[in-house]
Amino acid sequence: MAVRHQLIRSEPSAVWAVLEDPSRYADWVVGTDCSAPREGSWPEVGSSLTYTVRVGPKEFRGHTVVRRYQPPRWLELEAHSGPFGTARIAFDIRSWGDETLVIVDEHPLRGFAGAVHNLVIDAFLQIRHRDMLARLAHVVERESVASAGRSTAARSTRHRPSASDGRDTWP
Repeated sequence: MAVRHQLIRSEPSAVWAVLEDPSRYADWVVGTDCSAPREGSWPEVGSSLTYTVRVGPKEFRGHTVVRRYQPPRWLELEAHSGPFGTARIAFDIRSWGDETLVIVDEHPLRGFAGAVHNLVIDAFLQIRHRDMLARLAHVVERESVASAGRSTAARSTRHRPSASDGRDTWP
């Protein structure tokens, strides 16, 4: 079992906004080239998305099913990777002051990966999770900064009355 964590400099709602968008899956899941909704309304329990992984000229397709969805705390997925089998990937999202602590726990369930699961596979998953959580943090933090910039711009462009128009001046 591979467990890893990442502190993200943003509120949990910003993390959830990325996790709940099936089109963003490829932005933060390492190795994924593209993703699209498959069944249901992501991320409701039972919904799924398809994804494509490219390794050199080879292309592999898989799908991921939501097994547990309890915002603002839990998202658990089962990733189906064809002949490699399936894996459980659980996200524990915790408010941490003004930031968010994300803990990911993954282990093989079925198929080849489940049959040969060992410390070497866990070491590989640790490296993959480090990269995946760093990518998730980057996506969330970049969008949070962009969103904050849009909010600041909107506030600075609203009408600022002057003393000459008969209303109170701007505070």
